[in-house]
Amino acid sequence: RQRGSSPPTPTRSRAKLGESVGDFDRGLAPRHPVGRQLWSPDADARPKTPQPRSSQLAPASAPRRSPQTRNHRPPPQAHHGALPSPSESSWVSDMIRQPETRPISQEQLVAEVKGIYAGLVMIESKCIEYDSSQEANQLSQEQYHALIALHRSVLHEHHDFFLASQHPSASEALRRLASKYAMPARMWRHGIHSFLELLRHKLPASLEHMLTFIYIAYSMMALLYETVPTFEDTWIECLGDLGRYRMAIEDDDIRDREIWTAVSRYWYSKASDKSPTTGRLYHHLAILARPNALQQLYYYAKSLCVPIPFQSARESVMTLFDPLLGSNPHQRPEPVDAAFVRVHGILFSGKQKDQLEASMDEFLDLLDGRIGSTHSNWLEAGYYVGISLSCSLLGFGAESNVLMRAMSRSTDESDAGMDDGPAVEAEAAAGETFEQALSFAVRTYEIVLRRWGDKNTLSCLHTTMVFLYHMSRYPAAMAHLEKRYPWKLTSMMLNYLLKTSRSKPAMDGDEFPEPERGQPPYPLPEDYAMRGLVYVQDFFPEGWFDNDRIDEDDRYLEPASKAGERQERILWLGRRMASSGRWLRWDDEARRFSVSEKYDVALDGLPGDGVVEMSELDMELGYQGA
Repeated sequence: RQRGSSPPTPTRSRAKLGESVGDFDRGLAPRHPVGRQLWSPDADARPKTPQPRSSQLAPASAPRRSPQTRNHRPPPQAHHGALPSPSESSWVSDMIRQPETRPISQEQLVAEVKGIYAGLVMIESKCIEYDSSQEANQLSQEQYHALIALHRSVLHEHHDFFLASQHPSASEALRRLASKYAMPARMWRHGIHSFLELLRHKLPASLEHMLTFIYIAYSMMALLYETVPTFEDTWIECLGDLGRYRMAIEDDDIRDREIWTAVSRYWYSKASDKSPTTGRLYHHLAILARPNALQQLYYYAKSLCVPIPFQSARESVMTLFDPLLGSNPHQRPEPVDAAFVRVHGILFSGKQKDQLEASMDEFLDLLDGRIGSTHSNWLEAGYYVGISLSCSLLGFGAESNVLMRAMSRSTDESDAGMDDGPAVEAEAAAGETFEQALSFAVRTYEIVLRRWGDKNTLSCLHTTMVFLYHMSRYPAAMAHLEKRYPWKLTSMMLNYLLKTSRSKPAMDGDEFPEPERGQPPYPLPEDYAMRGLVYVQDFFPEGWFDNDRIDEDDRYLEPASKAGERQERILWLGRRMASSGRWLRWDDEARRFSVSEKYDVALDGLPGDGVVEMSELDMELGYQGA
């Protein structure tokens, strides 16, 4: 099955939807050939739709000719001096002359659009009326069928309107009509969403009818995605929404539920690629990430920490936090993940504060073993942890957060509005929460940094270094971080990566390390995960994510070459931060990182015989930890 195509209808629904099977076969050909048809100048150049062979049109009971018979057909017998009879030449295809066509005038096209719009408005008003009036009524089977037919008609009218208004011969004014009158949004709201919500509130009695309409709407959206690319972003998100509706009502067949979850995730991921700063899409991906609590936390946090945050996520994220804050959680993730999510739930909601220290200690006690586990593959979990910690330090995008305020002051120095009493109290409470989040983040960073020989930690360290690199531009923000962050451990980790690098890393230049000239960019998995966040807006170079040859599934593969690229990126970030000399320092002659005097502290529990400096053996083998 090709990606983007509608998955097969489940068997249990197919038996009951047989009378509506034509709704799922709606193609490019109009339903009524004698009705409105528009001519396109390049229609003549299009390849004709392949016609089915006669064997495909034959009844199922008709015997099929064997390949041997078909391939060894006897040649026609021709008589000298005589033309072959019609029966003998029936196998020859006659050439058909191209029919004459006339271009459509602007006046005709405008009249066509006006006629379509008048009919569309009439049917749309009926949909609005019935969807709002039938919510409390018990519907019969005939009424369900009538409502489905009505909404199918409005979808067809919208389709005709889009084809006419976006016709190749249409003027610019005509093309702008769809946007001017918000036709894509009206189609979704009145033609699909309101009716699906009506059916959802009448479950389980409306289940089969809801399945029928979802397939009708999905087929129409897939058709618009192919034929009306002007509103491609809208069609993609609508396809994701329809897939999520279909996934949500599937309780009987777990395989069907997984299929539709994957379909919906594909469309939302495609939409987020086109609009990486839109938090609403990450909120939808968080819902689809169940039961992976750690991935859910990452998506919810990201939906609030992008330039266009989705504020409704502040309510829906509690569906993740509340079960873990209670005594009987519905889902039981791994203890280390459950403790990590619980800490963020307490910091975010302010509930169950008495559990905060215990949850922190539980996660930190389990973290080292989780990273060092033979089958942990902590690379993916590592960047989820790193990004979630960064978002918690940003207060999940709250305006009262000290880091968010420090970044906003760079463009707006006025601090009016925080002089009143309630605002000051809110800032004080946010400051307390920030200190708790910072304490938890620093303790986590220390455990990860002490495992500098473990490549599983590099994705987490990479995301952390990107966050710090951005914050280093804002002195007011860095003032809250610099005194607590483990700079000494960071310098030791950087020296280890430099020592064990197989090739000379491109870390001395100011430009972002890119592939060799002529090679397309190939982002790291965590690059895709960080894309769109408020602290990476100008981090990646232009066109970094434009390699169309990378399939969605290939983004998260981890070939051996990725480890070297990740090391080089971390070293480049360290080198950039060391240029100021305030936290990290770089000795160009010795080719070695160090820290400024105020952060050159003694550390306990390091590899070796209690010494701070690494021995040559430590450099070669790396610290694997217990």
